[in-house]
Amino acid sequence: MIEIENISKAFGGIQAVDGCSFTIRKGGITGLIGPNGAGKSTLFSIIAGFQQPNAGAISLEGRNIVGVPPHRLFHEGLVRTFQIPHEFTRMTVRENLMVVPPHQYGENLLASWFRWSRVKQQDREILDRVDDVLEFLKLAPLADEQAGNLSGGQKKLLELGRTMMTDARIVLLDEPGAGVNPTLMTALSSAIKRLNTERGYTFCLIEHDMDLVTELCDPIVCMADGRVIAEGSMTDIRANELVRSAYLGDSEAGKADLENTTTT
Repeated sequence: MIEIENISKAFGGIQAVDGCSFTIRKGGITGLIGPNGAGKSTLFSIIAGFQQPNAGAISLEGRNIVGVPPHRLFHEGLVRTFQIPHEFTRMTVRENLMVVPPHQYGENLLASWFRWSRVKQQDREILDRVDDVLEFLKLAPLADEQAGNLSGGQKKLLELGRTMMTDARIVLLDEPGAGVNPTLMTALSSAIKRLNTERGYTFCLIEHDMDLVTELCDPIVCMADGRVIAEGSMTDIRANELVRSAYLGDSEAGKADLENTTTT
């Protein structure tokens, strides 16, 4: 789906991403792990068009997308979420979902005057889609709640729901499990798996929760100091000495942490 080839990005004298290369397989859930400062979020921003690399290429289904702005990539089905959700706090959960679909007739002044019936029809279609998303994510009881009142985990579910209101084909999830309690983590994990298996979404996710990575992801890519240092299954990652030392610090402690993660 996406091929990342020798991507590099520097900020002044800091090399945030340094010759990074790996592939995001179509129809899969790829995990991207690494310590803070490894360059993961910077790489996501480059893939999604928010930042431009100093060198390298990124292709989406064979087409180079370096330099393509985020709004165009959005319309091509590449969607990125953020570690901190960016909801419209004073709008309801339902309204947050309604504003997402592009090319709404009601956004055009002339259409709102002279094509009112078409505007109403499209609004009904969008509302039907919103209801489907709310049921899918089990957020229907919160549909009329202001989004700013949601818990951190509920906001992560809402963020995932907003991707469902697009024609997303590949979704970049930046730490979906951060700040999420165990109950909502189960709901979030289930939603991601169902979107992958039932609706064909391709995912790449950054995550520090190794249990969540183990449950969802194959392959797993590990970054450190802006470079890919390991790639493979969780079994491969557990056995990699570079991962133990660079990502988790002390080799023996890292080994224990990795071996204590849940396997499925």
